[in-house]
Amino acid sequence: MTQTPGPAPGLRERKKARTRAAIREHALRLFGEQGYHATTVEQIAAAAEVSPSTFFRYFPTKEDVVLQDDMEQLILEAFDRQPPELGVVAAIRAAVREMQTSMDHDQWENLRQSSELAHTIPEVRARALDDLSRTIAMLAEAMAKRTGRSPDDMAVRAVAGAIFGVIVSVTMPWVDYTGERMNADLFRLMDGGLAELENGLRL
Repeated sequence: MTQTPGPAPGLRERKKARTRAAIREHALRLFGEQGYHATTVEQIAAAAEVSPSTFFRYFPTKEDVVLQDDMEQLILEAFDRQPPELGVVAAIRAAVREMQTSMDHDQWENLRQSSELAHTIPEVRARALDDLSRTIAMLAEAMAKRTGRSPDDMAVRAVAGAIFGVIVSVTMPWVDYTGERMNADLFRLMDGGLAELENGLRL
């Protein structure tokens, strides 16, 4: 029996990505204009021309609209593109460098603003800790695919956690939000910390 062709591949996903990006763009704009606590989910949804229920389909909480940016996915996509002969830490370093060079002004500004909120709003900081396991699981999945191991492999989970821990520990104390310094320093700090990990973290 002949099957009727379905919609163009990826069309639904592209639409969902546009909606998600619009919600986040308006959320960050409103947070900047009137403050995080003064901005409601209903206001964000109205600005993005979606319903509050649609907002929650994309972002489980208001805090998630700050934390769930595109950086993770961009890094993981770049990670997948690295030569197979690179070890996982070297491949992550190369992926981070690739993403840094590809970011435009708006992406830098969104990163600056979301980083500021994540460091200064207690609710967002707490949610970031709750979100830690999801982030490590995503990285473990990518590493497992690259190495042919299970995402639940102890070594895979340990290295994924180490990579994430290094990035957080070297960037949190020194990141400021003046724009130029963040652009210059954030990825340098990440790469420096990952280089230490790649070299075995010898003291």
